[in-house]
Amino acid sequence: MKMKIKIINPNTLLEMTDRIRESAEQYARPETEIVCVSPEKGPITIEDYYDEAIATVGVMEEVQKGEREEGGYDGYIIACFGDPGLYQCREITEVPVVGIAESSLLLATTLGTKFSILGILDRFKVPYEELVHKVGLQSRCAAVVCNDVTVQDFEKDRGKAKNALLEAGKKAIKEYGAEVMCLGCAGMAGLDIELEKALGVPVLDPIGAAVKVCEGLIELGKKTSKINTFKPPEKKEIKGYPKILQP
Repeated sequence: MKMKIKIINPNTLLEMTDRIRESAEQYARPETEIVCVSPEKGPITIEDYYDEAIATVGVMEEVQKGEREEGGYDGYIIACFGDPGLYQCREITEVPVVGIAESSLLLATTLGTKFSILGILDRFKVPYEELVHKVGLQSRCAAVVCNDVTVQDFEKDRGKAKNALLEAGKKAIKEYGAEVMCLGCAGMAGLDIELEKALGVPVLDPIGAAVKVCEGLIELGKKTSKINTFKPPEKKEIKGYPKILQP
């Protein structure tokens, strides 16, 4: 089945956008067309609530472009582990909109009783925990294990970043009883196989997880429910924003 999926990297670090595209194409079916973009405006990386808030507008704009200017897509993927704009974008379109975090966490529950998120900076631990709560998987999360690795480290010093994740994974297994690992940043794409071999437990590449979830929903012919929560945005004037963002 042919399908066309738009992947939005909410930050503006183009090297990461290229890595996301490579990972997506690795996991996508041969007949799936992948279009991978970053917003024109926004933070270079997303590492706090402030970054997420700013990035959300760019994500919504890219989905609106897809719907109104680019002929539409069969599905959209938000490629940041905070899933910024996920619910907002589900209001914009009927086709599936999936986040790499939600996809990873849901798939992790099928591979073991307890999962851990291997995260970035320690300051982002609470947002990770809030995300687990939002998806309703608190009882399945062994722990969120963060470290001192920044998002840009996954482009600038990949060896350091990989070693930090390896140590975090060992801690999650030994101290918290984790049986599955979710890589908590799009920049970690491509590290899953090496870490899985070293840790001896399933490790989910967040981009690969989201691609497979999105493809599956499209193939099943499912659309986002519009009965209530994700109905189109209410019609009203929005001052100061581009026309593309007007409901």
